[in-house]
Amino acid sequence: MHLLATPVVSETIDVAGRSSVDLDGFECRDITRSSIVQRVCYDRAQRHLIVAVRGSYDQYCDLPAETYDALMGAPSMGGFFNRHISGASGARFACPN
Repeated sequence: MHLLATPVVSETIDVAGRSSVDLDGFECRDITRSSIVQRVCYDRAQRHLIVAVRGSYDQYCDLPAETYDALMGAPSMGGFFNRHISGASGARFACPN
């Protein structure tokens, strides 16, 4: 019963080029099947994606749920991420400051 009294503390992370981001509302998954992508957090309501790549978090905004689902199901998550989310496509999902 003691566990019921334990307060829930949300996780806050530092995102490259931005201030800290509270992950409340994000669904986060640790990734073990990719040598590039380490962790993925997605907020479906806000359409925000946070990705940990080689120890650094980056945030992407207005990313459709279909793109997130495709990333999670891609045979090569790193390849999909580089081709469709970051890189040349990254400007399309850039978050406003």
